[in-house]
Amino acid sequence: MTTTQAPVAPAQQNTSTDITVEVVYRGIFQKTLAQRICRGVVLAARKSGHPGTAFARYGDSPERNGVPAKQFAVVAADDTQLEASMARYEPSVVDVTVAVDDTLVKGVESWAWYGRQPIWKPTKADGFVIVTSDKSPDEVLAQTDKAERPYTLAIVPGGASFAGLWVYKDDHTDWRVLGAIAKVAPEWLPLQQVKALVREQTKDETAVASVQFGHDATVFRPVAVGEGTSGHEVLQFEKPGWTTMRPGIVVDARKPGERNPFYKKYGARTQRPVVNFDTCIKCTMCWLDCPDECFEVTPTGHYEVVYEACIGCGICAQVCPVKDCIVMVDELKFDENQDKWQLWQKDRAAYNAWFEQKSGVSAEPKSKAAAAATGGDD
Repeated sequence: MTTTQAPVAPAQQNTSTDITVEVVYRGIFQKTLAQRICRGVVLAARKSGHPGTAFARYGDSPERNGVPAKQFAVVAADDTQLEASMARYEPSVVDVTVAVDDTLVKGVESWAWYGRQPIWKPTKADGFVIVTSDKSPDEVLAQTDKAERPYTLAIVPGGASFAGLWVYKDDHTDWRVLGAIAKVAPEWLPLQQVKALVREQTKDETAVASVQFGHDATVFRPVAVGEGTSGHEVLQFEKPGWTTMRPGIVVDARKPGERNPFYKKYGARTQRPVVNFDTCIKCTMCWLDCPDECFEVTPTGHYEVVYEACIGCGICAQVCPVKDCIVMVDELKFDENQDKWQLWQKDRAAYNAWFEQKSGVSAEPKSKAAAAATGGDD
């Protein structure tokens, strides 16, 4: 299937009485971004006479840094339809899914109840999955779960935005995404109304231009049933309802050194650490400082990452005293979560080639003479 500039846009022929947009984001880091997108959808739709509302999936629950969370925007033909559309806790079917971090396409666990879910799971047949990414549609599609129904993948040019951690700094991701939504659902969100809203809110013509850019530059890739990868771990299960839980049931706590077999934290990752065991000095800093206890000591005294438990916070790379011994790498470069120390033990050359290919830095430790000549650290 080839990438096309113009979408096959079933949403433009939509005769339904409402539209639901979900924005999947990284908890804490991108909360303000998700709120602004959802509010923008609702406020722009109101300019065309369509009532709507925006709400959060995690409104009553603490958010862990980086854990996938959701915000929603629902727009309807009239107030009566909006009220009917809102008679649900979380929309189980949406018209448009927006992922503001492209690593979210590997699947998300949005509530820690159901296990990892495909990014397209709530997206209706012939709906849209909009992803902010600097990668091609085919590269992004290669990390999505194998499609069970057709949809259109839409790529909005740009990297993942983490501008909203403490003080919000608008990098125009919100405006570009609103422009893309206007392109896939123009009957609910006309482009001119979006631009008028942004002009009113920002008094900034560069922000308005970013809406137009998001509309014009978004690239579409129709996805057929069966396209995607089957390589992701299946982590989906049913929780017993309250009527099937026996009286006095006790949920056992995790024992020391044991990890939860159901909740795998790697869904929270935008980057993952890779370790150069040849330059590791076994100082224990990564093991001591990791907030998720995802480093384990090996028989050689090195520390390896348990990738199923790693959330990709990057603390290990920050505290490591050896330059490029631990390197943080884009999560979309990986398609598995296997521990790597065994490979290093078995075939050091193969491991080092893997390390260099992923990290983009040399696995060779610098000699003291070379380090001195270049002014670098050993």
